[in-house]
Amino acid sequence: MSEQELKLHVSPAHAAAIRRELLDHGARRITLRALYFDTPERELARARIALRLRLEGRRWMQTLKTPGADAITRVELNHPRPDPTLDLSVYAGTPFEAVLSKLRGPLGPRYETDVRRLVRTVRSRQGTVELAFDTGLLRAGALELPICELEFELMSGRPAAIFTVARGWRQRHALLLDTRSKSERGDALATLAQQLEAADSDQTRTKRVAGFWAPRGAAGVALRPAMPAPAAMAAVAAECIEQITRNAAVLAEVDTLGVYPAGNSEHVHQLRVGMRRLRSAWSLFEGWIEPPPDALVEGLRAHFAALGANRDQDVLEETIAPMLLKAGMPVIPTQSNGDPQNDSQAIAAGKPFQAWLSDLLEWSLNVRAPAPAAAAETAATAQGEAQDQTEAAPKPKRLAKRLAKRLHGWHAKVVEQGLRFGELHLEERHALRKRGKRLRYSLAFAESLLPASRLNVYRKQLSLVQDVLGEINDLAVARDYYRVQCETHPQAWFALGWIEARLAALSAQAQQAFKELANTKPFWN
Repeated sequence: MSEQELKLHVSPAHAAAIRRELLDHGARRITLRALYFDTPERELARARIALRLRLEGRRWMQTLKTPGADAITRVELNHPRPDPTLDLSVYAGTPFEAVLSKLRGPLGPRYETDVRRLVRTVRSRQGTVELAFDTGLLRAGALELPICELEFELMSGRPAAIFTVARGWRQRHALLLDTRSKSERGDALATLAQQLEAADSDQTRTKRVAGFWAPRGAAGVALRPAMPAPAAMAAVAAECIEQITRNAAVLAEVDTLGVYPAGNSEHVHQLRVGMRRLRSAWSLFEGWIEPPPDALVEGLRAHFAALGANRDQDVLEETIAPMLLKAGMPVIPTQSNGDPQNDSQAIAAGKPFQAWLSDLLEWSLNVRAPAPAAAAETAATAQGEAQDQTEAAPKPKRLAKRLAKRLHGWHAKVVEQGLRFGELHLEERHALRKRGKRLRYSLAFAESLLPASRLNVYRKQLSLVQDVLGEINDLAVARDYYRVQCETHPQAWFALGWIEARLAALSAQAQQAFKELANTKPFWN
C-alpha cells in the first residue's frame, strides 16, 4: 500500500510546546524501537529500499518502504512478526521479490532508532490527518543523531489536507521542511561510522564529518518522450525543490544547531542554484502549464535576493580578496553588513522562507495544464514575439521537438547578444549572463530527450561561456565594494586597477567564447 506524509523538523526550543499541545488534545503515547537491515554493500539502500523490524508497544512489525510517485508518497508493506526475525518470503509475488532474491550479501542490522511517539488525529475540510511527534535517537555504531520531527500522514481525503493542517503547526512552532527519512539519515550515519572507524588521522575524520553535511548539487531529470508537459514540469520541479530543501535544511542547522556549524557558503550557492533552475523551468514550460501562483514567483525573487547578499560577501572574502592579496594588494579588512535579515541561517530557518518552501512543494504535486482560454491568450500574445514562444500546450509525443525549438530560440538570442559582448553595458551583460544560465539549466532538464553526442559538445562550450561571465559578474560586484573602500583605505585603488585589467582580459575571452558557441554544432536538429 502507499501512504502520503509530510515530515517537518522540530527545533529543540519548540519541542516542549508541541508535546504540551498534543497532550492537551488527547494524544496517545507509543514507544517504538526499530532495527534497520541491509547487506554490507548497502544493496537495499542503493535500490532505495528500507527494511526494518520495529517493536511497537509489545508486538513486532516487519516493514518494507520505498519512495513513491512524488515527494510525499511512500510505498509501505507491513507484516506482523512473532519475534525480531526477518521473513523475506512475505514479498513473494510483489515488485520487490526480484531485488530481494538477488541480494549477494547477508542481511544484518545496520542502524537502529529509539523513539517516543505522540499520536493524534486531526480532521479538516479536505480530509483526516494523523499527527505523529517523534523524539528520540538514531544510532549507528558509536554515532548518534537526534530525532525530533512532526509527521503529517493522510488517513483519508485529499493531499491538500496534509498541507492545510501542517500550515498552522508550522506557523506556531517554526517547523522546518526536511525531506530526509529516518532510513536515509540512518544509512548515511552508518556509512560515516564506518568511515570514521577506518580513518587514520584527525584530518581525515574532520573531512568525513564535513562530507556528511556536504552541499546537495543538481541532479539529472529523466523525461519521457510521451510525457505531458505538466508531468514533465512536475518532475523537473521535484528535482529543483529537492536541491533547495536539502541545502536549506543544512543552513537552518537541522540536527546541528549549537553543536556543529554544518552550513557554509557552498550550501548558499547550491540553494540559489536550485532556485535559478526552478525559475528557468518555469520559463521553459511557459504557456504549456498553468502559471505558478504569483506568491511563489515573488517569494522566489525575494528569498533569492536575500541569500544573494550573503553570497556576494562570501565570494569577496573567499575568492576575490585572496586573488588580490596574491597579486600584491596590501591587506584591507572586509566588512560584513551584519544585517541579521541577510544571515543565511536566519533566512533558511525563518517562517517566511519555510512557508514559501511548503507552498512550493504543494504546488509541485499538482501542476496543471493551462485552461483553454489561457492557452488561446498565450497564443495570441506569442504572435509577433520571439519564435521560441509556443502557441499552445505541446502534444505529448512532440514534447522533445517543442523543447528543442524553444531552446534553439534562446540559443539564438544568447549568441546574437554575445557576439556584441564588447558593446554591451554592464546591465546588458548581466541580463545576458542570466539568459545563458537559463539556457544551460534548461538544456539539462531536456537532455534525456535530445541527441547526447551533439548536446555534450554544446553544453561544454556553453559552460565555458558561463564560467567567464560568472567571473565578470563577481569582479563587477567586487569593484563596487572597493570603490567605497577607497574613501577610507587608499590601498583599495590597487584592487580597482587590478580588477579593471582583469575585466578587460575577460571581456576579450567572453567575445571569443561566444564566437565558438555560435559555431558549435547545433543540438536541436
